[in-house]
Amino acid sequence: MEKKKHGKLKIFGIVMASLVLFWTVINVVPPKKNVADNPFVVAEGELPMIAAHRGGGKNNPENTMLAFRKAVEEIGVDIIESDLYLTKDGKLVYNHDSYIDETCNVNGDMPLDQVEDLPSDKRHYIEDMTLAELETYNFGYYFEDASGERIYKDVADPAAAGLQIATVDKLFAEFYLTHPDLLFIVEIKDGGERGYEACKVLSETLDEYSVYRDRVVVGTFHDEIEKELKSKYPDLLRGAPTGTAAKFILTQFLGLNLFNQSDFACLQIPTSYDLGITLYLNKKTIINRAHRRNIAVQYWTINDADEMRELIELGCDCIMTDDPILLKSVLEEYR
Repeated sequence: MEKKKHGKLKIFGIVMASLVLFWTVINVVPPKKNVADNPFVVAEGELPMIAAHRGGGKNNPENTMLAFRKAVEEIGVDIIESDLYLTKDGKLVYNHDSYIDETCNVNGDMPLDQVEDLPSDKRHYIEDMTLAELETYNFGYYFEDASGERIYKDVADPAAAGLQIATVDKLFAEFYLTHPDLLFIVEIKDGGERGYEACKVLSETLDEYSVYRDRVVVGTFHDEIEKELKSKYPDLLRGAPTGTAAKFILTQFLGLNLFNQSDFACLQIPTSYDLGITLYLNKKTIINRAHRRNIAVQYWTINDADEMRELIELGCDCIMTDDPILLKSVLEEYR
């Protein structure tokens, strides 16, 4: 009886030792890199990059050439971040929402609170408008400066002021010769056939600005667009869709990173997810394990100085913010 008990304990010990050895091996063996050369990963010890979310919508009218110019030339951001929509005539424009009502004067002088309450059937959608139509509006109309003043409300010539809606080709052309090292984070918001066309237009535009082809990371929430990017445009760097990001994070929490088969370049995440319980993602382990695969870890959307400091000290690669002026001042504390 004693021998039988001893034998069972021995088997249990062997099983446990094997599991420990297995877990150790899969965490010690270097995993395959997702991307061989990733311009979005900062070198060890370097400070994170500044990504101007929507061009820095707190500092300047979001998604306008004025905002992009000031972000790059005056603030000195590393990355321009924004969302892409396809117009009725097949042009790619930058805008956060599928409609334009809350950022321009498409509704005349209607107060912003009334605009925000417009029902969906009264809104003006990008897919229903040509680029020429969109360019007639002032996209700085509702912007307020630090004192709460709408300083661009009465601009007579939005084009001259850089307050028209911005297009992908104009943005690339603006900085191509002067800032060849500029990086871009874009998200294709359209799904289905319009999303497929958006991928095609983006790729064809990058053919004209070939230096930027390896400096753009593309994201989407649509599974079919993710498959389109992987199958037809494998040379484009991709951000992790929500489901893929969740799988990657789960394998990291479980210490099973060797088995993750992802191939994205950038992990773009908030500092936490609310899943009934709060799942905190501002973890050094996530960043370290992503870096083992040469994946850049980019946090959004961070507008608080203390939260910026926390992420800087964790060693992330990029902080996306509506307030790049604030982030720049915080980074100066560490230089």
